[in-house]
Amino acid sequence: MTDTEIVEQTIAFVKETLKGAEGGHDWLHIERVFKNTLLIAKEEKVDKLVVSLGALLHDIADAKFNNGDETVGPKLAQQFLGDLKVNEETINHVIKIIENISFKNSLEKTEEEKFSSLELEVVQDADRLDALGAIGIARAFNYGGFKNRELYNPEIAPNLKMSKEEYKKSSAPTLNHFYEKLLLLKNKMNTKTGTKLAEERHQYMVDFLKQFYKEWDPLVSNTGFTL
Repeated sequence: MTDTEIVEQTIAFVKETLKGAEGGHDWLHIERVFKNTLLIAKEEKVDKLVVSLGALLHDIADAKFNNGDETVGPKLAQQFLGDLKVNEETINHVIKIIENISFKNSLEKTEEEKFSSLELEVVQDADRLDALGAIGIARAFNYGGFKNRELYNPEIAPNLKMSKEEYKKSSAPTLNHFYEKLLLLKNKMNTKTGTKLAEERHQYMVDFLKQFYKEWDPLVSNTGFTL
């Protein structure tokens, strides 16, 4: 089977597996991350099959939709790629990407504990881009609605020093998520292309928050958390 055929089979598998998924973590999210990955990969010397499969399979079974079990996604991806007879080295690399891509997994690991590869950096940047800008805003509020969370509560301040477990269990208002994750991503990008693309999307979110607070309480000019 050629690399192109492997990718095509993977696309079909992901589309079928994620039918009916929450709108911020569905096939269309995967497709955007896949396209961002290919865009960033143009400027990096990476294994194109590894980054393609990493992007396509990175959310195949997101832990937050599987009772917090972080092993479901890697196991499902490993079984699928094994059935396609993908070589073991490629499978292992893709699994490492799935296991290390998420923001929450960066909260407690030391630099020595973190898996590192240029392929992971490219896919991670692509995934983080989809959490920024207009799409990022839409995804944040879509998930907040899915979990029946408040839009904003001025009495609940963002927790900027969360552990991984606190992050996973948080039920804070959606706007807090901007401070606890989304606004931090610009400075966590790995590649030059990713960093450049993140800057515009980051500014869009900052401007959105300013407008949000202005509309929330038009009688108070400085409402909202400090940016």
